[in-house]
Amino acid sequence: MVEPLKDRANQLFPGLVIAGLVAIAAQFLNEHYGAPAMLMAILLGMPLNFLSEEQRTAEGIAFSARTLLRIGVALLGVRISVDMVQALGLPFLLLVICGVLVTIGFSLLIGGLFGKDRLFSFLSGGAVAICGASAAMAIGSILPKREHAERDLAFTVITVTVLSTLAMIFYPILTGALGLSMDETGVFLGGTIHDVAQVVGAGFSISEETGDLSTLVKLIRVTLLAPIVLVAALILRSSSGPGAARPPLMPGFVIAFLVLAALNSFNLIPEVVKEIAGQVSRWALLAAIAAVGMKTSIPKLLEVGGPAIWMLVTQTVFLALFVLGGIWLIG
Repeated sequence: MVEPLKDRANQLFPGLVIAGLVAIAAQFLNEHYGAPAMLMAILLGMPLNFLSEEQRTAEGIAFSARTLLRIGVALLGVRISVDMVQALGLPFLLLVICGVLVTIGFSLLIGGLFGKDRLFSFLSGGAVAICGASAAMAIGSILPKREHAERDLAFTVITVTVLSTLAMIFYPILTGALGLSMDETGVFLGGTIHDVAQVVGAGFSISEETGDLSTLVKLIRVTLLAPIVLVAALILRSSSGPGAARPPLMPGFVIAFLVLAALNSFNLIPEVVKEIAGQVSRWALLAAIAAVGMKTSIPKLLEVGGPAIWMLVTQTVFLALFVLGGIWLIG
């Protein structure tokens, strides 16, 4: 039993180390220059594409891109609780939930207009609607294996992170120009910006109150990741052909996410454990996205084309208009 585990560890170690080093470099750029860590991780990983085909590092990079990803997403559950959902209030809670679901539905409808299939539409729509790079990677992990899976995932992560960074800069200006109240601004920022880090940056750039509310709204969107991934996995499983590989009935990382969220709702997770789990989640996701970058060929990434970029821009604008319209109706 020990020997096979040792052999497996030796296979994975070089690739894991490379992914970890890229993650550390990305975090350094984030802390010292304010660059989005997820975006830096994938951009730094892409020039190392040759390592994903190198015998000594290929296994560890593949493990990082898949297994570390699932660990990172599962541990996001420690940040979720029922109290957070109740604190927002029913009207705004329904607006946030509808914004996520309607944006994904809209993405599936318009995919054909941009020459993209349903799988790419769901991948990009889920990333825009839920939580950016983390959602893209979670959704990508349950989609059927296909020729350009890694390319599409890398493209989605890069584009959605860039759009999220632009939103962090311009949305606070927009909410001021529209005359939204502090509470309405918090709901808008948390309900529309893709990545958690950019939501925090935008919210706290206005006020502490707005920052707290926008982060709360964003984490409620993150809560929807597990049920949406679960439902998608069930649909993909039922629609698989007789000879096709079928996704698991319920992905293990989704179960872990839900269990951790339930434990946190009952205050059964100590603060120190939550802090450690949060850090492990962040580093696992950074290493995973670095590995996805290493598995991505830049020439192949360029094959995705301009229409896909405009598709994600359209999804982003749709979500912003939907949430803004809902705020005006509720207010």
